[in-house]
Amino acid sequence: MIRLSLVATVLASLLSVAAARAEDATARGEYLARAGDCVACHSVPGGKAFAGGLKMATPVGTIATTNITPDPETGIGRYTLDDFDRALRRGVARDGHHLYPAMPYPSYAVMADDDVRALYDYFMHAVPPVRQANLPSDIPSHLSPRWPLAVWNALFAPSPGFTPNPGHDARWNRGAYLVEGLGHCGACHTPRGWAWQEKSFGAGDPAFLAGANLDDWSASNLRRNVATGLGTWSEADIIAFLKTGHNTHASAYGSMSEVIANSTSYLTDDDLAAIAAYLVSLPATQAETPWRYDPATATALQSGHADAPGARLYAGSCQACHRETGAAAPPYVPPLAGNPTVLDADPASLINVVLNGTAPLVAKGRPDAYRMPQFRAQLTNRQVAEIVTFMRASWGNQAPAVTADEVAAIRKRTEPSTDRIVPLRMR
Repeated sequence: MIRLSLVATVLASLLSVAAARAEDATARGEYLARAGDCVACHSVPGGKAFAGGLKMATPVGTIATTNITPDPETGIGRYTLDDFDRALRRGVARDGHHLYPAMPYPSYAVMADDDVRALYDYFMHAVPPVRQANLPSDIPSHLSPRWPLAVWNALFAPSPGFTPNPGHDARWNRGAYLVEGLGHCGACHTPRGWAWQEKSFGAGDPAFLAGANLDDWSASNLRRNVATGLGTWSEADIIAFLKTGHNTHASAYGSMSEVIANSTSYLTDDDLAAIAAYLVSLPATQAETPWRYDPATATALQSGHADAPGARLYAGSCQACHRETGAAAPPYVPPLAGNPTVLDADPASLINVVLNGTAPLVAKGRPDAYRMPQFRAQLTNRQVAEIVTFMRASWGNQAPAVTADEVAAIRKRTEPSTDRIVPLRMR
């Protein structure tokens, strides 16, 4: 009896250890899914997590993201680890068809084998299966064959694997792994070439994270450009932005609001610090004149003698929050003076924000109390152009003027922001 009792105790301990390890692996996989922001693309607001259905524009038509729950009929329930790995890092589905690179497998190629396995365990054992058929694309039939994607991959997709840079410490390399890989920051922030390929996938190329236009938003330059990039941001500024969506320089908007809500606000302090260390190391794409504050606009607005086009419109629509000085009330109301979005050569984001407003920022499920209102119903294209041009030429800002035609084009292609962002549940 004593021996049986001892054996039972040992078995119970082993099972307990195995269960704890399995739970740890699942938690790790969930964290990695957060870092990769998988839920944002593979879910729709109000829908089931990871069941797909989000529509995405491509140069050849609109596609819908797929069901990646473990449902065996409509999801990935029949995927082996090797099947999952091939889809994640090489862009080839279980049945052999090639995925469109809207799925950021060129970035996920960086992922380590252990992280791929942890993600697989999470999706197979912790995500509830959802039986929901995938939506068809509207790509014309003559453009729908997938075999050209094999050629695209051969030309542009990097080989799987991550090689630490011996010239940098472990923290920097962790940041590189997250930014270049799981975070797939380049998918939005790196300009694309003639075949819709990202022009670079790593820190050694000045095109990487140099900024790009995506769906009428200008994804910011994340390099050390002193006017239009992060050249004046400290590591603490970057950490605050990724954790809350705010800092003293700017606030998140557009799809970056969803990244904050569903991904970066959940990362550990160590990982946020690693990302910041990596980003502050990226040299500027070009020499820029540092922004310096000029009080002339504030003086004119305060005296009521601002005669520049757009000045009166600014005073009536913007000044209450962003102030005569353009300094606003950071971190929650972003400044316009010296803001990289305002100084950006591409005015798309600024036009979009004025027209369509922003959703409140949500960090770890907690919404803030501030949002940019939309003015598309109150202001004409000419008036929006005048206000945006005024902002881009005031308080020391020096950015090109904006035309009514530019505003009209963005108005036609965009819609008002939602009243709120609801963080997507992962389980």
